[in-house]
Amino acid sequence: MSETGIRAAIEAERSDLGDVLAGLREADWDRPTLCAGWRVRETVAHITMAYRMSLPRFALEMVKARGNFDRMADRVARREAAEISAAEFLRCVRDNVTHPWKPPGGGYAGALAHDIIHGLDITVGLGLDRQVPHEHLRIVLADQSPRSIAYFGVDLEGIELRADDMDFGYGSGEPLTGHAQDLLLVQCGRKLPPGRLQGAAAHRFTA
Repeated sequence: MSETGIRAAIEAERSDLGDVLAGLREADWDRPTLCAGWRVRETVAHITMAYRMSLPRFALEMVKARGNFDRMADRVARREAAEISAAEFLRCVRDNVTHPWKPPGGGYAGALAHDIIHGLDITVGLGLDRQVPHEHLRIVLADQSPRSIAYFGVDLEGIELRADDMDFGYGSGEPLTGHAQDLLLVQCGRKLPPGRLQGAAAHRFTA
């Protein structure tokens, strides 16, 4: 897909996220997501961090975290979740639908992956039935690699991921089937609610 097409997909995902967040009750913002240890508040803080953080501040936060991005991101998400209201987070999402942010080295496909994966962390975690458009998923799934999967510490040795709702497969071995968006979450180290995966290894990737 062209850069213009990917950016249109990003805008659509961010718009949908805004609609999802607008429909939440205040108490829902304190419910857990698939991001271990993060509620909706922390996850949205992380999604929107790049919209608020300047490069100098990013560099300073990385120094504080001794160069560990995951440590920095967790620290910032927890701090901002305590400081920023749900209404402000929602406004930030909606005000930045067309924001040009992209992760270093990841391009716009990486930005789309970021929005889709963390959006699913929220919707699947809350039990909301939101289907990511297959044309968006194809972009992200095509960009997955052994290196990106290894980053999340996922062991897929001897397992073939096989989507039951679109033409997608990854790896070889014992089939692990499910919707493509759920298999993307498996690749990203998430533990899914029961019943979303089928196969002998399903229990390994189920909460």
